[in-house]
Amino acid sequence: MKRLLLASAATALLAGAAGAEDVKLGLHLGFTGPLESMAPNMAAGAELAAKEVSDSGKLLDGSKVVTSRSDTTCTDAAAAVAAAERQVADGVKAMVGGQCSGETIATLEKVAIPNGVLMISPSATSPALTSIEDQGLFFRAAPSDARQGEVIADLAKAQGIESMAITYTNNDYGKGLADSIKSNFEKLGGKVTIIAAHDDGKADYSAEVAALAAAGGDALAVVGYVDQGGSGVTQGALDTGAFTKFIFPDGMINATLPDRFGASIDGMLGINPAAEGDGRTKFEELTKAQGFDGSSAYAAESYDAAALILLAMQAAKSTDPAAVKEKVMEVANAPGEQILPGELAKGLELLAAGQDIDYVGASSVEFVEPGESAGSFRETTIKDGKLEVVGYH
Repeated sequence: MKRLLLASAATALLAGAAGAEDVKLGLHLGFTGPLESMAPNMAAGAELAAKEVSDSGKLLDGSKVVTSRSDTTCTDAAAAVAAAERQVADGVKAMVGGQCSGETIATLEKVAIPNGVLMISPSATSPALTSIEDQGLFFRAAPSDARQGEVIADLAKAQGIESMAITYTNNDYGKGLADSIKSNFEKLGGKVTIIAAHDDGKADYSAEVAALAAAGGDALAVVGYVDQGGSGVTQGALDTGAFTKFIFPDGMINATLPDRFGASIDGMLGINPAAEGDGRTKFEELTKAQGFDGSSAYAAESYDAAALILLAMQAAKSTDPAAVKEKVMEVANAPGEQILPGELAKGLELLAAGQDIDYVGASSVEFVEPGESAGSFRETTIKDGKLEVVGYH
């Protein structure tokens, strides 16, 4: 019996040693393309969570997290798929990403599902992602644009806007959000004078601006990218005086916006997914100490995406995506002890002890079926050329 106990103890020790591994986490984001100014802070957010978990030594018998970056370009689906395939070939079983909706859909359908890879996107918001048959492998920390369109419509009406023109970037994200804004605004009695696509990468948007100006409206909603056509159309509208009131959804909201336009867009209505509270405050304190901007769009959601993947691995006692995907909703929601940024070690300890956690994180995480954020939005404006937070909805 003693020999059997000793053998069992030795086996347990060997099993514990074998349990430690390098957990490869891919950061699949648009480091080039129309949102390249957002990607560095998003990646830094995810890397902060990975470092916090690694440094704790509490993940799966002391496993370390190794991150690698891949460029989705945000708009080139083929490039995004090829980059994701390289991640998988390198042993990545889970990815934070994609960043933009079209390339996220392509990566999910052509790489993640066929290879059984888990994805949690911090920022892909197209309503089309809600209904994809993803085999339970896809989650997102940002709410669907179906909800963003509703919030924008409500706020526009509250500001006395009775009519608007809508321009949108010609892809899944742009069309999905533009349609959501239009349908919700019209339900409230508002009038959409025109809804027209624009292509990114053009040097001249005078034709697009002329069509928008001819249709008119109390405001112009620019459903586009701040590093691409969204700014091109905005500049054209300002140059011609076609519009003086602008509505900017999430793809336009980051530090680049006031840098580009300053006081010329004072009074604009801006919306992007974000939450207030202790989690957000603590996250921004952590990011300040690390030397990057935690208030940047989707930086908080990127931290949360990485944290959720790693906490779900701990809950599953495995890095196998087939097991991990079953634990994401469980660690994201009540019941359980609430976990804020900087408390990932505590979360890992509780899960190892078989206890429940409720991961609140930096963006007040609360997931609804089929695995996406219930949603909180930050209203912003430009005042005296500077971006200011108005409130949360």
